[in-house]
Amino acid sequence: MRVLLVGGHNGAMNDLYIGVMSGTSLDGVDAVLVDFAGHTLDVLAHAHRPFEPALAAEMLALNTAGANELHRAALAANALVRTCAHAVAALLASSGAAAGQVRAIGAHGQTVRHRPGAFDGTGYTIQLNSPALLAELSGIAVVADLRSRDVAARGQGAPLVPAFHRAVFARPGESVAVLNIGGIANLTVLHADGRTIGFDCGPGNLLMDHWCQLHTGQPYDTAGAWAASGQVDAALLAQMLADPYFALPAPKSTGRDLFNPAWLSAQLRHRSLALRPEDIQATLAELTATACTNDALCHSPEAGELLVCGGGALNDHLMLRLAARLPASRVDRTDTRGLPAMLVEACAFAWLARAFCQREPGNLSAVTGAAGPRVLGALYPA
Repeated sequence: MRVLLVGGHNGAMNDLYIGVMSGTSLDGVDAVLVDFAGHTLDVLAHAHRPFEPALAAEMLALNTAGANELHRAALAANALVRTCAHAVAALLASSGAAAGQVRAIGAHGQTVRHRPGAFDGTGYTIQLNSPALLAELSGIAVVADLRSRDVAARGQGAPLVPAFHRAVFARPGESVAVLNIGGIANLTVLHADGRTIGFDCGPGNLLMDHWCQLHTGQPYDTAGAWAASGQVDAALLAQMLADPYFALPAPKSTGRDLFNPAWLSAQLRHRSLALRPEDIQATLAELTATACTNDALCHSPEAGELLVCGGGALNDHLMLRLAARLPASRVDRTDTRGLPAMLVEACAFAWLARAFCQREPGNLSAVTGAAGPRVLGALYPA
């Protein structure tokens, strides 16, 4: 799994970094060991460690105010990092690399509150994380707190992956769109003239996963088969798309602060009795597909290719709906470019850790709205 980096530069014979990612879907930790030597990104190993159900439930609960939440958040962060440390150990064991050979781990943590620009003009973004504990457990330097500098510079702090998308997926003279569908969906547009834009489109998998868990007991809708068995309710879809977030101009970002079970309950309050659960699932899939393709058509109508990554890329029904709504574009998983769809975000955080270590900016102000390029992160030495 080797990918040529756009604008890369020759490095040492071995230029090893680890990226650790736990996304909005709360399914677990993905970790990758990446060698950035030369002009390439070479994924040497991948490990996934699922969250214990109690930890996933606690991190979900911490998205909203609750009793004793500072204490609970600290303990959840420790548990999260122990899961990350197990994933890192698995990477080293499977690759044969030693901890001392790895320059740093890029550890994003788990976002539980994201309110950039709110309240006092600066706002905040909060990730559950204990990077000092991860450095202690792994014996590897950790780069963490990757969003707050962008927020301090009046940016959204998200999405951060467009700079990485540009490095791995841009093609000279071509416009390419990259759609990451995790819990939240975000779009990157790599214009032929070198401009890059990106923003959160809205919900990705999180509402579908919630509804599937609630009605089938399964954590997600495998291949979108349940959604495919239902019928889209046009009135409900229109009602959901009327949420003001979808009409906001970029830069913009969102998360569980807005799109959550309470939001869905409010949308269903006057319609749920008339619809089967599978019809609502079909409508939620169409919400994701419509929001994403509306943004793609608005911001990159000339793009001949939409590359999809994240867990949503494994949802066959959702991929078909994206393709149906973008008949003039090829809709493919990022696997066709050499980088598996489920590894893109973890690779991005390895890349961001490397950018920090080289004191290079990790944000794109045209994407986040920050006052300018900033070196992102804080270092916890081994």
